Amino acid sequence: MDNPQEKLRTGELKLYALEKYMEADEAVKIRREYIEEKTGANLSAVGKYTIPITKVVSRNIENMIGCIQIPLGIAGPLSVNGEYANGSFWIPLATTEGALVASINRGCSAVSKAGGADVRIFQDAMTRAPVFAAKNIAHAAESIRWIEENFAAVKEAAEKTTSHGKLIRISTYTAGTSVYVRMAYETGDAMGMNMATIASEAAAKVIEAATGLRLIASSGNMCCDKKPAAINAVEGRGKTVSAGVFLPDELIRTVLKTRPELLIEVNMRKNLTGSARAGALGFNAHAANIIAALFLACGQDAAHVVEGSNCITTAEAVEGGIYVSVTLPSLQVGTVGGGTGVACQNECLKLMDCAGDGKAKKFAEIAAAAVLAGELSLLSALAAGQLGEAHKELGRG
Repeated sequence: MDNPQEKLRTGELKLYALEKYMEADEAVKIRREYIEEKTGANLSAVGKYTIPITKVVSRNIENMIGCIQIPLGIAGPLSVNGEYANGSFWIPLATTEGALVASINRGCSAVSKAGGADVRIFQDAMTRAPVFAAKNIAHAAESIRWIEENFAAVKEAAEKTTSHGKLIRISTYTAGTSVYVRMAYETGDAMGMNMATIASEAAAKVIEAATGLRLIASSGNMCCDKKPAAINAVEGRGKTVSAGVFLPDELIRTVLKTRPELLIEVNMRKNLTGSARAGALGFNAHAANIIAALFLACGQDAAHVVEGSNCITTAEAVEGGIYVSVTLPSLQVGTVGGGTGVACQNECLKLMDCAGDGKAKKFAEIAAAAVLAGELSLLSALAAGQLGEAHKELGRG
Protein backbone atom coordinates (compact mmCIF):
# COMPACT_ATOMS: atom_id res chain seq x y z
CA MET A 1 0.00 0.00 0.00
CA ASP A 2 1.31 3.45 -0.91
CA ASN A 3 1.86 5.84 1.99
CA PRO A 4 -0.38 4.24 4.66
CA GLN A 5 0.71 6.81 7.27
CA GLU A 6 -0.71 9.66 5.19
CA LYS A 7 -3.93 7.73 4.63
CA LEU A 8 -4.21 7.23 8.39
CA ARG A 9 -3.71 10.96 8.95
CA THR A 10 -6.44 11.90 6.48
CA GLY A 11 -8.85 9.23 7.75
CA GLU A 12 -8.92 7.46 4.39
CA LEU A 13 -7.56 4.38 6.19
CA LYS A 14 -8.79 3.26 9.61
CA LEU A 15 -6.23 2.25 12.22
CA TYR A 16 -7.99 -1.04 12.95
CA ALA A 17 -8.13 -2.03 9.26
CA LEU A 18 -4.40 -2.19 8.47
CA GLU A 19 -4.24 -6.01 8.52
CA LYS A 20 -6.68 -6.12 5.61
CA TYR A 21 -4.09 -4.53 3.33
CA MET A 22 -0.71 -5.84 4.54
CA GLU A 23 1.07 -8.52 6.55
CA ALA A 24 0.51 -8.51 10.30
CA ASP A 25 4.03 -7.42 11.31
CA GLU A 26 3.97 -4.51 8.88
CA ALA A 27 0.51 -3.45 10.09
CA VAL A 28 1.68 -3.49 13.70
CA LYS A 29 4.78 -1.44 12.82
CA ILE A 30 2.81 1.21 10.93
CA ARG A 31 0.19 1.45 13.67
CA ARG A 32 2.89 1.80 16.33
CA GLU A 33 4.67 4.53 14.37
CA TYR A 34 1.38 6.37 13.93
CA ILE A 35 0.76 6.29 17.70
CA GLU A 36 4.33 7.47 18.33
CA GLU A 37 3.71 10.40 16.00
CA LYS A 38 0.40 11.24 17.69
CA THR A 39 1.62 10.96 21.28
CA GLY A 40 5.33 11.72 21.13
CA ALA A 41 6.03 8.51 23.02
CA ASN A 42 8.97 6.25 22.21
CA LEU A 43 7.57 2.73 21.75
CA SER A 44 10.73 1.04 20.51
CA ALA A 45 10.80 -1.51 23.33
CA VAL A 46 7.17 -2.42 22.72
CA GLY A 47 8.05 -3.06 19.08
CA LYS A 48 10.60 -5.77 19.87
CA TYR A 49 9.00 -9.20 19.98
CA THR A 50 9.63 -12.70 18.68
CA ILE A 51 6.21 -14.35 18.74
CA PRO A 52 4.48 -15.05 15.41
CA ILE A 53 1.50 -12.70 15.35
CA THR A 54 -0.52 -13.63 12.27
CA LYS A 55 -2.99 -15.66 14.33
CA VAL A 56 -2.67 -13.37 17.34
CA VAL A 57 -4.07 -10.34 15.49
CA SER A 58 -7.04 -12.33 14.26
CA ARG A 59 -7.86 -14.19 17.49
CA ASN A 60 -6.35 -12.53 20.54
CA ILE A 61 -6.09 -8.76 20.15
CA GLU A 62 -7.18 -5.76 18.10
CA ASN A 63 -5.20 -2.64 17.11
CA MET A 64 -1.93 -4.36 18.06
CA ILE A 65 1.12 -2.07 18.35
CA GLY A 66 3.59 -4.53 19.90
CA CYS A 67 4.09 -6.73 22.95
CA ILE A 68 4.55 -6.19 26.66
CA GLN A 69 7.32 -8.39 28.01
CA ILE A 70 6.90 -9.60 31.56
CA PRO A 71 9.86 -11.24 33.32
CA LEU A 72 9.37 -15.00 33.52
CA GLY A 73 10.71 -16.97 36.46
CA ILE A 74 10.64 -20.65 37.34
CA ALA A 75 9.85 -22.33 40.65
CA GLY A 76 10.21 -25.96 41.57
CA PRO A 77 10.41 -28.75 41.05
CA LEU A 78 7.05 -29.27 42.74
CA SER A 79 5.88 -32.79 43.51
CA VAL A 80 2.17 -33.32 42.76
CA ASN A 81 0.11 -36.40 43.63
CA GLY A 82 -3.06 -35.81 41.65
CA GLU A 83 -5.45 -37.86 39.59
CA TYR A 84 -4.38 -36.04 36.43
CA ALA A 85 -1.02 -34.53 37.42
CA ASN A 86 1.34 -37.04 38.93
CA GLY A 87 5.03 -36.30 39.15
CA SER A 88 7.47 -33.44 39.52
CA PHE A 89 6.79 -30.14 37.73
CA TRP A 90 8.56 -26.83 37.13
CA ILE A 91 6.18 -23.87 37.55
CA PRO A 92 6.50 -20.91 35.12
CA LEU A 93 5.60 -17.58 36.73
CA ALA A 94 5.37 -14.22 34.94
CA THR A 95 5.63 -11.31 37.37
CA THR A 96 7.37 -8.05 38.19
CA GLU A 97 7.00 -8.54 41.96
CA GLY A 98 10.35 -9.17 43.55
CA ALA A 99 10.53 -12.03 46.10
CA LEU A 100 7.40 -13.78 44.74
CA VAL A 101 9.14 -16.49 42.73
CA ALA A 102 11.68 -17.04 45.50
CA SER A 103 8.86 -17.48 48.01
CA ILE A 104 6.95 -19.95 45.85
CA ASN A 105 10.21 -21.79 45.17
CA ARG A 106 10.74 -22.29 48.89
CA GLY A 107 7.20 -23.58 49.25
CA CYS A 108 7.79 -26.02 46.38
CA SER A 109 10.86 -27.34 48.18
CA ALA A 110 8.93 -27.89 51.41
CA VAL A 111 6.00 -29.59 49.68
CA SER A 112 8.27 -31.86 47.65
CA LYS A 113 10.40 -32.84 50.65
CA ALA A 114 7.16 -33.71 52.47
CA GLY A 115 6.24 -36.20 49.72
CA GLY A 116 4.21 -33.94 47.45
CA ALA A 117 0.81 -32.29 47.40
CA ASP A 118 -2.30 -34.46 47.24
CA VAL A 119 -4.66 -32.76 44.77
CA ARG A 120 -8.23 -33.55 43.73
CA ILE A 121 -10.83 -31.87 41.52
CA PHE A 122 -14.30 -31.99 43.05
CA GLN A 123 -16.29 -30.20 40.36
CA ASP A 124 -15.85 -28.97 36.80
CA ALA A 125 -18.57 -26.53 35.73
CA MET A 126 -18.39 -23.24 33.82
CA THR A 127 -21.47 -21.05 34.28
CA ARG A 128 -23.49 -18.49 32.37
CA ALA A 129 -26.72 -16.95 33.71
CA PRO A 130 -29.12 -15.16 31.36
CA VAL A 131 -31.58 -12.76 32.99
CA PHE A 132 -35.23 -12.62 31.95
CA ALA A 133 -38.09 -10.28 32.83
CA ALA A 134 -41.35 -11.84 34.01
CA LYS A 135 -44.76 -10.13 33.84
CA ASN A 136 -45.32 -10.56 37.56
CA ILE A 137 -44.34 -12.79 40.47
CA ALA A 138 -46.79 -15.52 39.50
CA HIS A 139 -45.41 -15.59 35.98
CA ALA A 140 -41.85 -15.84 37.36
CA ALA A 141 -42.83 -18.85 39.47
CA GLU A 142 -44.63 -20.57 36.61
CA SER A 143 -41.64 -20.04 34.33
CA ILE A 144 -39.19 -21.48 36.81
CA ARG A 145 -41.43 -24.51 37.19
CA TRP A 146 -41.34 -25.00 33.40
CA ILE A 147 -37.53 -24.75 33.35
CA GLU A 148 -37.22 -27.33 36.13
CA GLU A 149 -39.61 -29.73 34.39
CA ASN A 150 -38.06 -29.32 30.94
CA PHE A 151 -34.34 -29.59 31.60
CA ALA A 152 -33.94 -32.05 28.72
CA ALA A 153 -35.31 -29.58 26.16
CA VAL A 154 -33.09 -26.77 27.42
CA LYS A 155 -30.08 -29.10 27.46
CA GLU A 156 -30.72 -30.22 23.88
CA ALA A 157 -30.86 -26.64 22.60
CA ALA A 158 -27.67 -25.67 24.44
CA GLU A 159 -25.65 -28.68 23.33
CA LYS A 160 -26.56 -28.26 19.66
CA THR A 161 -24.18 -25.29 19.61
CA THR A 162 -21.08 -27.20 20.71
CA SER A 163 -19.38 -30.56 20.21
CA HIS A 164 -17.59 -30.35 23.58
CA GLY A 165 -19.88 -28.55 26.02
CA LYS A 166 -22.37 -30.44 28.19
CA LEU A 167 -25.09 -28.74 30.22
CA ILE A 168 -25.01 -30.51 33.57
CA ARG A 169 -27.38 -28.45 35.73
CA ILE A 170 -29.55 -25.36 35.97
CA SER A 171 -30.16 -23.22 39.07
CA THR A 172 -32.78 -20.48 39.13
CA TYR A 173 -32.99 -17.30 41.19
CA THR A 174 -35.40 -14.35 41.31
CA ALA A 175 -35.38 -10.73 42.42
CA GLY A 176 -38.86 -9.31 41.97
CA THR A 177 -39.77 -9.91 38.32
CA SER A 178 -36.16 -10.63 37.31
CA VAL A 179 -35.50 -14.32 36.68
CA TYR A 180 -31.90 -15.56 36.56
CA VAL A 181 -31.15 -18.95 35.03
CA ARG A 182 -27.65 -20.10 36.00
CA MET A 183 -26.50 -22.81 33.60
CA ALA A 184 -23.44 -24.94 34.43
CA TYR A 185 -21.44 -26.69 31.72
CA GLU A 186 -18.62 -29.16 31.34
CA THR A 187 -16.40 -27.55 28.69
CA GLY A 188 -13.65 -30.08 28.01
CA ASP A 189 -10.15 -28.58 27.84
CA ALA A 190 -11.27 -25.06 27.01
CA MET A 191 -11.80 -22.57 29.82
CA GLY A 192 -15.22 -22.45 28.20
CA MET A 193 -16.62 -18.97 28.76
CA ASN A 194 -17.40 -18.36 25.09
CA MET A 195 -18.75 -21.87 24.72
CA ALA A 196 -21.06 -21.40 27.70
CA THR A 197 -22.25 -18.03 26.41
CA ILE A 198 -23.19 -19.30 22.95
CA ALA A 199 -24.90 -22.39 24.37
CA SER A 200 -26.82 -20.33 26.94
CA GLU A 201 -28.05 -17.92 24.28
CA ALA A 202 -29.54 -20.85 22.37
CA ALA A 203 -31.09 -22.28 25.53
CA ALA A 204 -32.48 -18.87 26.48
CA LYS A 205 -34.42 -18.66 23.20
CA VAL A 206 -36.15 -21.96 24.00
CA ILE A 207 -37.01 -20.74 27.51
CA GLU A 208 -38.29 -17.42 26.18
CA ALA A 209 -40.50 -19.05 23.55
CA ALA A 210 -41.97 -21.61 25.95
CA THR A 211 -42.58 -19.42 28.99
CA GLY A 212 -43.23 -15.93 27.70
CA LEU A 213 -40.32 -14.59 29.76
CA ARG A 214 -38.53 -11.69 28.05
CA LEU A 215 -34.77 -12.19 27.64
CA ILE A 216 -32.96 -9.07 28.85
CA ALA A 217 -29.30 -10.14 28.61
CA SER A 218 -27.36 -13.34 27.98
CA SER A 219 -25.44 -12.56 31.18
CA GLY A 220 -27.31 -11.33 34.23
CA ASN A 221 -24.26 -11.33 36.56
CA MET A 222 -25.41 -14.40 38.48
CA CYS A 223 -22.70 -16.29 36.55
CA CYS A 224 -20.71 -14.42 38.06
CA ASP A 225 -17.87 -13.58 35.64
CA LYS A 226 -14.77 -11.55 36.62
CA LYS A 227 -16.31 -9.97 39.69
CA PRO A 228 -16.01 -10.84 43.40
CA ALA A 229 -19.08 -12.93 44.21
CA ALA A 230 -20.05 -15.24 47.04
CA ILE A 231 -21.97 -17.48 44.62
CA ASN A 232 -18.72 -18.60 43.00
CA ALA A 233 -17.14 -19.28 46.37
CA VAL A 234 -20.14 -21.37 47.45
CA GLU A 235 -21.38 -23.07 44.26
CA GLY A 236 -18.10 -23.04 42.34
CA ARG A 237 -17.23 -21.92 38.82
CA GLY A 238 -14.76 -23.65 36.55
CA LYS A 239 -12.69 -26.17 38.51
CA THR A 240 -13.28 -26.70 42.22
CA VAL A 241 -9.96 -28.11 43.37
CA SER A 242 -8.15 -28.76 46.66
CA ALA A 243 -4.49 -29.44 47.45
CA GLY A 244 -3.03 -30.52 50.77
CA VAL A 245 0.22 -31.70 52.31
CA PHE A 246 1.31 -33.23 55.63
CA LEU A 247 4.35 -31.41 57.02
CA PRO A 248 6.36 -33.13 59.76
CA ASP A 249 7.43 -30.95 62.68
CA GLU A 250 11.13 -31.33 61.82
CA LEU A 251 10.62 -30.20 58.22
CA ILE A 252 8.78 -27.09 59.41
CA ARG A 253 11.70 -26.22 61.67
CA THR A 254 14.52 -26.93 59.19
CA VAL A 255 13.03 -25.88 55.83
CA LEU A 256 10.42 -23.27 56.77
CA LYS A 257 12.37 -21.97 59.77
CA THR A 258 9.41 -21.69 62.11
CA ARG A 259 7.38 -23.71 64.62
CA PRO A 260 4.23 -25.68 63.74
CA GLU A 261 2.08 -23.96 66.36
CA LEU A 262 3.08 -20.51 65.07
CA LEU A 263 2.21 -21.42 61.50
CA ILE A 264 -1.22 -22.66 62.60
CA GLU A 265 -1.86 -19.51 64.64
CA VAL A 266 -0.84 -17.16 61.81
CA ASN A 267 -3.20 -18.96 59.46
CA MET A 268 -6.07 -18.85 61.95
CA ARG A 269 -5.68 -15.21 62.97
CA LYS A 270 -4.72 -13.86 59.53
CA ASN A 271 -6.35 -16.01 56.85
CA LEU A 272 -9.48 -17.05 58.73
CA THR A 273 -10.31 -14.55 61.48
CA GLY A 274 -8.75 -11.55 59.76
CA SER A 275 -10.48 -12.27 56.46
CA ALA A 276 -13.82 -12.80 58.21
CA ARG A 277 -13.46 -9.52 60.11
CA ALA A 278 -12.69 -7.73 56.85
CA GLY A 279 -15.66 -9.30 55.06
CA ALA A 280 -13.32 -10.86 52.50
CA LEU A 281 -14.46 -13.56 50.07
CA GLY A 282 -11.01 -15.15 50.00
CA PHE A 283 -9.58 -16.65 53.18
CA ASN A 284 -5.94 -16.91 52.15
CA ALA A 285 -2.59 -15.13 52.32
CA HIS A 286 -1.88 -14.37 48.65
CA ALA A 287 -3.39 -17.01 46.37
CA ALA A 288 -4.01 -14.35 43.71
CA ASN A 289 -0.26 -13.76 43.45
CA ILE A 290 0.42 -17.30 42.30
CA ILE A 291 -2.65 -17.52 40.09
CA ALA A 292 -1.91 -14.21 38.35
CA ALA A 293 1.72 -15.11 37.64
CA LEU A 294 0.79 -18.56 36.37
CA PHE A 295 -2.12 -17.23 34.27
CA LEU A 296 0.07 -14.60 32.59
CA ALA A 297 2.72 -17.19 31.81
CA CYS A 298 0.27 -19.74 30.43
CA GLY A 299 -2.16 -17.71 28.33
CA GLN A 300 -5.12 -17.76 30.69
CA ASP A 301 -7.68 -14.97 31.00
CA ALA A 302 -5.96 -12.79 33.58
CA ALA A 303 -9.26 -11.25 34.76
CA HIS A 304 -10.25 -14.65 36.16
CA VAL A 305 -7.74 -14.13 38.96
CA VAL A 306 -10.79 -12.54 40.64
CA GLU A 307 -12.55 -15.90 40.92
CA GLY A 308 -9.25 -17.67 41.55
CA SER A 309 -8.70 -15.62 44.69
CA ASN A 310 -11.72 -17.37 46.26
CA CYS A 311 -9.31 -19.63 48.12
CA ILE A 312 -9.56 -20.99 51.66
CA THR A 313 -6.30 -21.98 53.35
CA THR A 314 -6.40 -24.25 56.40
CA ALA A 315 -3.72 -25.53 58.76
CA GLU A 316 -4.52 -28.29 61.26
CA ALA A 317 -2.47 -29.95 63.96
CA VAL A 318 -2.12 -33.70 63.41
CA GLU A 319 0.10 -36.28 65.05
CA GLY A 320 3.72 -35.53 64.24
CA GLY A 321 3.11 -32.33 62.31
CA ILE A 322 0.44 -30.26 60.60
CA TYR A 323 -1.75 -30.64 57.54
CA VAL A 324 -1.96 -27.54 55.33
CA SER A 325 -4.48 -27.31 52.50
CA VAL A 326 -5.95 -24.90 49.99
CA THR A 327 -9.39 -25.12 48.41
CA LEU A 328 -10.07 -23.13 45.24
CA PRO A 329 -13.79 -23.31 44.45
CA SER A 330 -13.62 -21.26 41.23
CA LEU A 331 -10.38 -21.87 39.37
CA GLN A 332 -10.94 -21.19 35.66
CA VAL A 333 -8.30 -22.63 33.37
CA GLY A 334 -8.01 -24.05 29.87
CA THR A 335 -5.31 -25.65 27.74
CA VAL A 336 -6.87 -24.99 24.34
CA GLY A 337 -8.25 -21.76 22.90
CA GLY A 338 -7.81 -18.21 24.12
CA GLY A 339 -4.20 -17.23 24.74
CA THR A 340 -2.93 -20.79 25.11
CA GLY A 341 -1.85 -20.91 21.47
CA VAL A 342 0.35 -17.80 21.64
CA ALA A 343 3.95 -18.98 21.22
CA CYS A 344 5.45 -17.95 24.58
CA GLN A 345 2.41 -19.01 26.59
CA ASN A 346 2.19 -22.30 24.72
CA GLU A 347 5.83 -23.02 25.58
CA CYS A 348 5.08 -22.47 29.27
CA LEU A 349 2.16 -24.92 29.09
CA LYS A 350 4.40 -27.44 27.30
CA LEU A 351 6.99 -27.01 30.05
CA MET A 352 4.45 -28.66 32.37
CA ASP A 353 3.09 -31.03 29.68
CA CYS A 354 -0.19 -29.12 29.87
CA ALA A 355 -0.66 -27.89 26.30
CA GLY A 356 -3.57 -29.03 24.14
CA ASP A 357 -6.34 -31.56 24.44
CA GLY A 358 -6.75 -33.68 27.55
CA LYS A 359 -4.63 -31.44 29.78
CA ALA A 360 -6.95 -28.92 31.48
CA LYS A 361 -7.54 -30.93 34.65
CA LYS A 362 -3.84 -31.68 34.90
CA PHE A 363 -3.11 -27.97 34.68
CA ALA A 364 -5.73 -27.21 37.33
CA GLU A 365 -4.15 -29.69 39.73
CA ILE A 366 -0.67 -28.22 39.19
CA ALA A 367 -2.05 -24.71 39.70
CA ALA A 368 -3.66 -25.70 43.02
CA ALA A 369 -0.42 -27.31 44.20
CA ALA A 370 1.47 -24.13 43.27
CA VAL A 371 -1.00 -22.05 45.29
CA LEU A 372 -0.42 -24.39 48.24
CA ALA A 373 3.35 -23.87 47.92
CA GLY A 374 2.91 -20.10 47.82
CA GLU A 375 0.58 -20.02 50.80
CA LEU A 376 2.84 -22.25 52.85
CA SER A 377 5.92 -20.13 52.20
CA LEU A 378 4.27 -16.79 53.01
CA LEU A 379 2.61 -18.10 56.17
CA SER A 380 5.96 -19.48 57.32
CA ALA A 381 7.72 -16.19 56.57
CA LEU A 382 5.12 -14.32 58.60
CA ALA A 383 5.38 -16.80 61.46
CA ALA A 384 9.17 -16.45 61.46
CA GLY A 385 9.10 -12.65 61.03
CA GLN A 386 10.95 -12.89 57.71
CA LEU A 387 8.59 -11.10 55.30
CA GLY A 388 10.06 -7.63 55.61
CA GLU A 389 13.62 -8.88 55.26
CA ALA A 390 12.79 -10.89 52.14
CA HIS A 391 11.29 -7.85 50.45
CA LYS A 392 14.23 -5.66 51.47
CA GLU A 393 16.60 -8.13 49.83
CA LEU A 394 14.60 -9.19 46.77
CA GLY A 395 11.77 -6.75 46.23
CA ARG A 396 13.47 -3.38 45.93
CA GLY A 397 15.38 -1.82 43.06
